[in-house]
Amino acid sequence: MLILNSGGTFNKRYNPLSGELDVPYDNLAIEAILTNSDCVYTLAGVIYKDSLEMDLQDRKQLANIVSQSNECVFVIVHGTDTMDKSAAFLSEIFTDKIIILTGAMRPFEIDKVEASFNLGMAIGFAKAAHENGIYICMSGHVKKWDALYKNKQLGKFELVK
Repeated sequence: MLILNSGGTFNKRYNPLSGELDVPYDNLAIEAILTNSDCVYTLAGVIYKDSLEMDLQDRKQLANIVSQSNECVFVIVHGTDTMDKSAAFLSEIFTDKIIILTGAMRPFEIDKVEASFNLGMAIGFAKAAHENGIYICMSGHVKKWDALYKNKQLGKFELVK
């Protein structure tokens, strides 16, 4: 299993100089969560952006990493605002891999529970999954990418009706 960090709210930290939440160019949030695991995972930071800033080139970069990897199972930490767009893009390319996108509605620095829960759930699902596909793991759900959506009014992911 390869864990790819593309940034998003999951990773954001408060910048006292600007007074804003920034996506840092590191993997500290994910590394902090993984230190509580008895397993060793391969982690690669690849984009470090808020997902609203992600574009086609960024999605192509994710796809290139997945296609060039010897792994068959991937967890991608991704911003929630365009997680569905990246999942849709990846679903057009990959039918022979298990790819789970996860993220957080609140930064790990602010709410360690949500980010840890989502990443842990995504990793657990990745270990147990037997069917190739692109999945989203958010708000206690793990479903094929097009079966969940972000309800922006409630601030959570819900099942498509």
